[in-house]
Amino acid sequence: MERCIKVAIAGLGSRGYDVYGRAIKAHPDKMRIVAVADPDPEKRKKAQEEYGLSKQQCFFDCEELLKAPKLADVLVIATLDKDHVSHGVPALEKGYDLLLEKPIAPSKEACDRLLDTARAYNRIVMVCHVLRYTPVYRKAREILRSGEIGKIVAITATENIGWFHYTHSFVRGTWAREEETSPIILQKCCHDMDLYLWLADKRCKKISSFGGLYLFSQEQAPRGAAKRCLQGCAAKEDCIFDAEKIYLRHRLMGYGNKNRRWPLDGAVSPEDPKGSIRRLLEEGRYGRCVYACDNTVPDHQVVQMEMEDGSTFNFTMCGHTSDISRAAKFMGTKGEMILRLNPDDVEACEITVRIFGLEERSYSVRIRELAQDFSGHSGGESQMLQEFFDVISGKDREKDGTTLLEQSMESHYCALAAEESRKRGGAVIGMEEFRSRRREPFQAV
Repeated sequence: MERCIKVAIAGLGSRGYDVYGRAIKAHPDKMRIVAVADPDPEKRKKAQEEYGLSKQQCFFDCEELLKAPKLADVLVIATLDKDHVSHGVPALEKGYDLLLEKPIAPSKEACDRLLDTARAYNRIVMVCHVLRYTPVYRKAREILRSGEIGKIVAITATENIGWFHYTHSFVRGTWAREEETSPIILQKCCHDMDLYLWLADKRCKKISSFGGLYLFSQEQAPRGAAKRCLQGCAAKEDCIFDAEKIYLRHRLMGYGNKNRRWPLDGAVSPEDPKGSIRRLLEEGRYGRCVYACDNTVPDHQVVQMEMEDGSTFNFTMCGHTSDISRAAKFMGTKGEMILRLNPDDVEACEITVRIFGLEERSYSVRIRELAQDFSGHSGGESQMLQEFFDVISGKDREKDGTTLLEQSMESHYCALAAEESRKRGGAVIGMEEFRSRRREPFQAV
């Protein structure tokens, strides 16, 4: 009989509680939550009741949890980006294996430090690059590795963040300021850097990037715009970003349309839902005018990469899109493969392969044909938790696609180099030099 892995969770937000907490709870024969940490007393109380914990098993923050004797086999770190390494290093030193929400850290030096620590203490760290675990991308990997479209010459890919997701998370929300969290090309798109490098089985030689904040600034504010949407805004009627329209009346996100999950899950109190949603808009960060926030991250960015074998990869991230989706085209010497993934419309998700020739052959794979469960990043989250359990249990550590820390570093190097290039006006960054930049030697204590 397999042992039951004990798990502690640091950070009870939408990832730590709603995603990983629920996924772990769904496998009580394999994993059991024995401790949680979060500064919000309501979140701690909710987790205590749901997981059957005592008050002594609920901590104010990750620092307090790590001062206690080792409580679990695994620590899930779903705290703020900038805190991942300051929490991860002492956790590894204390003997925890880690399930680490992406990104690993906001800087190359911090990423390297965590990797050095994991190696020094021989601990397992899995990074939550959940897209690698989805049925669609694993099928795409299978097709590419078969050689059906030949050698990959070029890849073009886009991440459509969605206008409402972008303004919620990156204008009004937690990840609006790179100085306090991490660059958007890392925070949001390290998924994509990881995914396409893995799918193509290539490494980057040179990288450059352009982009910036095009719309959401005080200079772009419409005439009569107020600082807050509920404070007599004269531009309210015609503004698509009006907080009341989004958080109260939007067909997917609106409280008035019975939504109680993302993006309202962290703000609406179960005891006083109507009052808390009103306070959210009157007093909180999500009621601010999108043209009067303190956001600094770009709303559009392009990245160009030359691979070590001479092939190329072009990637575009944009917050000005109608849906949240990803698309990519792989152009090979014998054919091409096109991927479309939209988590809100599974029927529109497919892989199309076209083989060159006098009589061109083509076929499509509908995502519905690949699996039954498409919840949580198109089915990736539950599969990732299963494979994490297998790795912790000593099985399948070398399985293709498993996102251990060593396999996830390259995506972060590329994203961080892209951001450096963008800030240097698109300067070309050599990846060999970037990877080898000097760092302080690490010694285990």
